[in-house]
Amino acid sequence: MKIAVLDIETTGFGKSAKILEIGIVELNLANGKIKTLYNELVRETGICELYAESWIFKNSNLHLEDVLGAKPLDFKTIQKILDKYLTTAFNKPFDFRFLKSRGFKIKELACIMLLAKPVCKIKLKSGSYKNPKVQEAWDIIVGTDYVEKHRGCDDAKHEAEILYRMYVENDNVKELLWEVENDKN
Repeated sequence: MKIAVLDIETTGFGKSAKILEIGIVELNLANGKIKTLYNELVRETGICELYAESWIFKNSNLHLEDVLGAKPLDFKTIQKILDKYLTTAFNKPFDFRFLKSRGFKIKELACIMLLAKPVCKIKLKSGSYKNPKVQEAWDIIVGTDYVEKHRGCDDAKHEAEILYRMYVENDNVKELLWEVENDKN
């Protein structure tokens, strides 16, 4: 079974935030092979120098100048990919909210972050488990040297690897991946 894992980079969290980059990879759940399906910068309407201080530009190698030279959101190409695959993301509510607000239709799988939560078992002071960050999940589940780049396709590839490792090592993840209603926070 082949699924899609996507990751987006944005200027922030609010309604005025803009999508800057979209990465989508195919994950073959039978053998763990990961293939790039989409890896593009995006220049949404309204992106300008006012966004220069966005977190992403300070915490990745992405620069505003790169985005200012990018093409507009390629709705048709992205939707064609989303039509073909069941899709997930590490922080699915965040990524999917942006895409759905732009009219994308997504056939959803469970959120990788929520699947990783009981696997990572990072305790809060309250005793419950926290939602792991990508870096935390990678360190616990995969364990090889890697520093999250905060770039769409690179992050999607590593998030797919996290999912694959959980999928082959944890029968509960195999079952829960298909249960989208479990994504409620």
